[in-house]
Amino acid sequence: MAHRPVVLVVGGGYVGLYTALRLQKRLSRGRAEVVVVDPQPHMTYQPFLPEAAAGSVEPRHVVVPLRRTLPRCRVVTGAVTGLSHADKRARIAPIEGEPYELSYDVLVMAAGSVARTLPIPGLAEHGIGFKNVGEAIYLRNHVLARLDAASSTDDPEVRRRALTFTFVGGGYAGVEAFAELEDMARYAIIHYYPRLSPDDMRWVLVEAMGRILPEVDLDMAAWTVKQLTVRGMDIRLNTRLESVSDDCLVRLSDGDEFASDTLVWTAGTKPNPMLAETDLPVDERGRVVCEPTLQVRGMPDAWSAGDLAAVPDLTKEPGATTAPNAQHAVRQAKRLADNIVAVLQGKEPVPYRHAYAGSVASLGLHKGVAQVYGVKLKGWPAWFMHRTYHVSRVPTFNRKARVVADWTLATVFRREVISLGQLQDPRREFVQAANTGRTGQLPPPTSEDRAQSGSAQAS
Repeated sequence: MAHRPVVLVVGGGYVGLYTALRLQKRLSRGRAEVVVVDPQPHMTYQPFLPEAAAGSVEPRHVVVPLRRTLPRCRVVTGAVTGLSHADKRARIAPIEGEPYELSYDVLVMAAGSVARTLPIPGLAEHGIGFKNVGEAIYLRNHVLARLDAASSTDDPEVRRRALTFTFVGGGYAGVEAFAELEDMARYAIIHYYPRLSPDDMRWVLVEAMGRILPEVDLDMAAWTVKQLTVRGMDIRLNTRLESVSDDCLVRLSDGDEFASDTLVWTAGTKPNPMLAETDLPVDERGRVVCEPTLQVRGMPDAWSAGDLAAVPDLTKEPGATTAPNAQHAVRQAKRLADNIVAVLQGKEPVPYRHAYAGSVASLGLHKGVAQVYGVKLKGWPAWFMHRTYHVSRVPTFNRKARVVADWTLATVFRREVISLGQLQDPRREFVQAANTGRTGQLPPPTSEDRAQSGSAQAS
């Protein structure tokens, strides 16, 4: 191994950021060079995305800038497009410029996961994902733009389509986004849209399984369904999305069909497909096969953790692997970094062992569900635990303070319900003006123009 080993961290998400953060603390200056490669210059704290979409947290405060947080690491904004651990070389495509190869001594594969989609007609054309802050901002603007469109028309068909919001996927991400955005839209209508009523809205959650929230006991999942139903939300269990037509007609496997301008896809994730361009061993689900120490099986100096890693769960029966959630990712990153330091010092790595503590979920402002170490909480206590837990886990004191400040201001002032629709396509108005200058005529507005032309109400 080189005198000053290069530690390549592929991915700047939970595992990548927390591993690099701990390595720069544990390794003395000059002991090793840590290189972090990610297409985005920030890490997104995904549990706060629903609150960012609902306006409870400023979107900038749910992302952690890599360069600011990792001053002793080299941060490369780009993508690893291929990797040969046998040669210890990675092919990197920066955001600009020619691709190049990087030699390394120690690999940390933490590229995370991507949305798991199905070949459903119309999904790619009409669906919206919910994995990053850009999608959260887009969805917030889109929902508020639909309220504007409904309030500005007397056409019952247009209004009905605009006020129908469809979510596919009943896991934590889907249920939280579904509940938080409905809570925000209900608040906006009551305070700023006198021509609309909350009863005009239709919120539909489609889940292929016979329950939602598989991370909690069945009675807690049933309680959550009941609470959402009381709010007038439509929960479709044992139901699948069949297709979406060009005119936004949603067809479900139970035979129902309805027009909906909003289709949000949160039906699971899969390991990053870039693993196919590496020589790392993967299992039948496409995950990197790991030892309990988080070392890649049969690969010296290669480590992995998080969503794309099959890590044995030593707290369960043989063959079980840890769940792909933030709780395990943060703890695995700590153990992974400590094991790398131990190996560099000539010591033996320690196996990862952590019993799953439980889950917390927000269902809107002052509403939640939680099951932690067997203790079941509902309503306000669960919502408070959700916020307390996640603010303790978001990295850096800077981000913790900003998130708490957002929540504190929200208790004093009215909720923010402002849409910045121009962010969806900031050049549209300028391009139209430029085209008008050439032809002397204003081009006809598109459906997207009409959707965003209304000024949103603000607090």
